[in-house]
Amino acid sequence: MPDRKWPSVVVGISIGLFLGVSLLGIPLVSSSRVRTSAAAYLAGYESDGKEGHAFDAQPARRKQEHQGHGHADHAHGVEVTISPQARKSIGLREGPVSVQSYSRPIIVPGIIVEKPGRSQYTVIAPITGYVTQVYQTPGESVSPGDPLFELRLTHEELVQLQVDLLATSEALDVVQRELRRLESINTEGLIAKKRILDQQYELQKLEGRQRAQRQALLLHGLSESQVKTIQESRTLLGTVVVRAPHEDELVINDAEGQPMLLLQELDVERGQYVETGVTLAVLVDHRTLLIDAEAFEKDAVEISEAASEGRPVVAMLETASGESREITDLTIAYLSGEVDAEARTLHFFVSLPNEKLSGTNDALGSATLNWRYRPGQRVQLRVPIEEWPDRMVVPTTAVAKDGVEHYVFVVDENHFHQQTVEVEFRDPRFVVLADDGSIHPGDIIALTSAQQLQFALKNQSGENAEPHAGHTH
Repeated sequence: MPDRKWPSVVVGISIGLFLGVSLLGIPLVSSSRVRTSAAAYLAGYESDGKEGHAFDAQPARRKQEHQGHGHADHAHGVEVTISPQARKSIGLREGPVSVQSYSRPIIVPGIIVEKPGRSQYTVIAPITGYVTQVYQTPGESVSPGDPLFELRLTHEELVQLQVDLLATSEALDVVQRELRRLESINTEGLIAKKRILDQQYELQKLEGRQRAQRQALLLHGLSESQVKTIQESRTLLGTVVVRAPHEDELVINDAEGQPMLLLQELDVERGQYVETGVTLAVLVDHRTLLIDAEAFEKDAVEISEAASEGRPVVAMLETASGESREITDLTIAYLSGEVDAEARTLHFFVSLPNEKLSGTNDALGSATLNWRYRPGQRVQLRVPIEEWPDRMVVPTTAVAKDGVEHYVFVVDENHFHQQTVEVEFRDPRFVVLADDGSIHPGDIIALTSAQQLQFALKNQSGENAEPHAGHTH
């Protein structure tokens, strides 16, 4: 029957095709691969289309969605997703990559110091005696002319000078009265003019002696008012009040305004015996300080040029939070006249205007004087030496470092895609990114907390790998 011959024909054709293909070396499609491809398609996964390669672990439908929302200009690799709470916790802030001019700086260390000959005023004992009163304590503000100490006199020479001044003053009074009497009598023609001339000569000698004695008392530390008091009251001065210097005794810079003194150091106590010239206290005026910076010898030429051109210098002061407080628009005051031969460094000094903080009063009503910047604080100085126009500049917090690689994180809705970048220059504040096509101006990236995102990405990769740990394929 014809119908019975068909199975035999089909079997014969199949055997012939198999033998022919085998002899010609044409590979057949693996039935297992066909079955696997079909199973993967039904499960929603896709293959890469290459023999011997593993399948993508991402479902095909999800991969298509991701490709539809990916960044238009970048082929992103891995990404990290964090919760809104985590964003707030790490202080994450987003923003575009900007193009701007960048001043390439030299970063040098520095320390805040006082201005020589301007910041300190030493108060010394004008006479020998005992300290009977201390009117100010360290940390209190002092106005020019305020009383600081009271000393009881024990200096014999000073006591004798006062006695001589009183005696001269009394003699002057006698001569003046006698001269007035003689002049009144002489008007009647009864007294010779020679006697009046003798009294006038005596008066002149006594006035000269009195002027000399006054000057001697002033040289011993008494003030004009104290000497005047001795003459008017006709009593010896037993105590001397030592005061802060008056404004005319202080060096006043018109640009700085009136002096603001602070009692920094107190060297005596009540009842202490002091001799003439001994230091009683140290007053300071910290309205303007200096930053003593130290640069390498090779940078001396560039720093000299920056000083001569008046380029603005930025000082960075580390705060308790670990962040840097920037002090901008500073100028280089002067450079040291020589390079340190041993350290091969050049010292230069930057003027630092201080900022007065609100003072407080204690129970006795004494006001304190607080300054924001104090001698001894360490800073870093950014001295601009070269201008780079049209550069992609981002904060240092926008670039994460892992080994030799640098990354930024491009924002895509709730995802942060890791993007490798090339760093052209880096300082404590900014990073200059190379224009190599990895990132473009206007791209929205994480401007802060990039290092935290890098840590989160590593942790996320480790968690994804844990379910497969120890699995045998």
